[in-house]
Amino acid sequence: MPFFQLNDEHVVPDDLGGFDPETVPRTLAAFGGRMITKGVELAKHAHRKDELVLTLRGIVRLEAGHGVWIVPPRCAVWIPGQVPHSVSVTGDVEMYCLFVEPDAAPTLPRQCCALSISPLLANLLEHAAHMPVMYDLDGADGRLATVLLDQLAAAPVEELRFPMPTDVRLRRIASAMMQMPSDRATIEDWGRRIGVAPRTLTRILQRETGMSFGRWRQQLHILIALQRLDQGASVQAVALDLGYEGASAFVTMFRKALGKPPARYLADRRTH
Repeated sequence: MPFFQLNDEHVVPDDLGGFDPETVPRTLAAFGGRMITKGVELAKHAHRKDELVLTLRGIVRLEAGHGVWIVPPRCAVWIPGQVPHSVSVTGDVEMYCLFVEPDAAPTLPRQCCALSISPLLANLLEHAAHMPVMYDLDGADGRLATVLLDQLAAAPVEELRFPMPTDVRLRRIASAMMQMPSDRATIEDWGRRIGVAPRTLTRILQRETGMSFGRWRQQLHILIALQRLDQGASVQAVALDLGYEGASAFVTMFRKALGKPPARYLADRRTH
């Protein structure tokens, strides 16, 4: 199972030394911190325990099950135990990983999902990453662990998933759109490119994702936009990167999808 150095205080070697979150006899085990890297790729793997991956700075991309999550700051992905997943990290990132015994969080979803993380929950998780691995179950750290799990169970689910179909033709389209998000090709265009009837692609996409092609692509654009805006790109630059003629059309799409214009949405995320 791959792990990596997160900061100078919390170094988790490849062999994990004396810290293996999978075998720690405690309800939860956490580690994390700030990491500056050109890129870290964790190949597909799975854990026995449930896992929460929280991003406080930068962007983490995670693929699990039939979805891709591009996790913006102050959001997390919940990964139930035994679910294979891969992770990629780039740039200046502050992230935390929390491992939870499966029977300790029975009300949490048994499928991958994105969770909105309150400042309280983020602070609790950061504190947990600095607790002794064998924390006192009956002491202050044990009580904090209980509160953390209660707060985690109450965290609202966010729609930050890009559904990844199982159909190889649709996966080819998905990969191409992620590589070239400015491509405004229609489903008819894609049908001609790959030699498949547009109706067939539409039917399979609806069956596997519950989305039309336009809604599916829009979801990808929203996730990419959140990533680039958080990195400091202007609304105009992001709009052009996504193939819009200008900022106005992009802002309209963003507001309809998330209920707020980009600047307001990001500002609210940073203060909620």
